[in-house]
Order: sequence, then C-alpha cells, then structure tokens
Amino acid sequence: MRRFVAVTVLAIAAAVPVALAGAAGGSAAQKKPLRYAEHDLFIETNATDGDAGLQLNLDAEDWRSLTIRDPRGRAIVGMQAKGPLRPLGLTELFFEASEPSFDEVPFSRFKKRFPEGRYTFRGRTVEGRRLASSDRLSHLVPARPNVTSPADGAEVSADGFTVSWEPVTRPAGVDIATYIVTVVQGDRELNMDLPGTATSASIPGEFLEPGVRSELEVLSREKSGNQTITALKFRTR
Repeated sequence: MRRFVAVTVLAIAAAVPVALAGAAGGSAAQKKPLRYAEHDLFIETNATDGDAGLQLNLDAEDWRSLTIRDPRGRAIVGMQAKGPLRPLGLTELFFEASEPSFDEVPFSRFKKRFPEGRYTFRGRTVEGRRLASSDRLSHLVPARPNVTSPADGAEVSADGFTVSWEPVTRPAGVDIATYIVTVVQGDRELNMDLPGTATSASIPGEFLEPGVRSELEVLSREKSGNQTITALKFRTR
C-alpha cells in the first residue's frame, strides 16, 4: 500500500510556491478512493434442497468499515471494526445469507428483495483511505446440472468412478463459465474446478475409502457469478 510522508523544507521564498503545489497534489491523491481487490456478489440456488441465498466474496487490505447498498440506495450490510480490531482492520470477507426454502420464500419474492442492478461497496482503510467499488447482480440463474451418473443412492467402486452430467443450456442466454464437482467423505472434501465445456469428472480411488456413505455435488456457475447446485448421495464398496 502506498504511503505519503509529509516533509518540511526550509528554503528561499522563490521555492515556497513549488513546495505548496507539491503538497496540494499529494492531498488530491489522498482523496482518490482505492478499489477493492475482489468484489463478487451473486446468487446461489440449491436445486436439490429448493432454496436460494445471496453470497459475497470481498477482499481489500486492512479495512475498518464497510457499507453495501442495493440499486435503490438501501444499505443491506454495515460493518465496523471496533476495539482492539479497529487499528488492525480486516481483509477478506465471505458471507452467505440465510437460505429459506422456496416454500417459505418463493424465488419471485427473493428477487424482489434483492433486485437486479448495481450494488455499491464503500468503506475505509485503517489509515482513513476511502474504498469504493461496485458489482452488478443478475437474476440470470443457471438451471440445475442433470447428473446422469452415478444415480442418487448408488453404490460405486472405491477404486474410482466417473461423474457425468448434461451440459446446462437453460435458461436462454445462460453462459456457463465453470462446473465445480465436490465429493465429501466424512471430514474429507475433494473439490474440482472444471471448464464450462466439461460434462464429466473422474473421482480418483486415492481419495475414496470403501464402505462409506458420501455426498456429491455438481455446481454450474454462470459468467455472472450466479450458480446452481445438484446434490446426491452414494456409497463406496
């Protein structure tokens, strides 16, 4: 992070205007906001559980305050570092809003709560520098990946198996950037990021243990950041 140091110089009168001009330029630079290194606001839906939630990934160095406003100017998040945390500040931030089922909060109501448009992020560093960025939230959410193998509840070989799915092409205009395959066995987790053209992934036997009930997720992530999960369970033999 760039730091500005004020220097006092004793000089002849002719040099004073130059010194003042330099100080004014430094002051203007101080007023220019810094940008967040990362700011990704998106919607995640779980097609298996039938719910949706708002999620955020945010990163900046040593910030002490944050306010997020929706396209209508309403503050939806406000954070302030206090006490012993205030002089140290924060860096990375991830949050996932509560995900009530669609029976409780239909997706149409969810979209009214979080309208499409530009959400702004404003904050301050521990040194008082302003932080400012924005991200556009889209309601274009990809359809669920249709997993063709293995079937939900299937028994698979602990020596390894292949996960297959049909490419996600709905709704109209969707552009899948990434598929993410996750396998969970007990307290161990395997994650694989694959290109948007992929339709299968090989799960290695080195990761698997026999005779264990396990969970599998295939996630489709649209270029807007919005993503949808299909989840199922299997057992190794």
